[in-house]
Amino acid sequence: MNSYQITLWALAGGLLGQIYAAGIAVDAYLGRGQPAIWRRIWLTFAGSSLLLGLLHGYALELALRTGLYDMRQAVLAGLAGVAFAIGCQLLRRQPS
Repeated sequence: MNSYQITLWALAGGLLGQIYAAGIAVDAYLGRGQPAIWRRIWLTFAGSSLLLGLLHGYALELALRTGLYDMRQAVLAGLAGVAFAIGCQLLRRQPS
């Protein structure tokens, strides 16, 4: 596997992680029985996760169309996306 393929897989993983985190955040935002502050926090998480997912998607499109890529940045973005999804999943399981 060369660095270009690693970059594409890392960006795709980050994109999927951000999409999953946004889904968790929207689901938690729509849930009832929680204080208003937590609803606003979950809405903020959903919006920021969608924006970061859009950023990963644009970076992936740039790499696919032009061949321009930065492997270190892509791997960090992929790890950040997956870590954000795991964090949202664990935060949702916390008792309020």
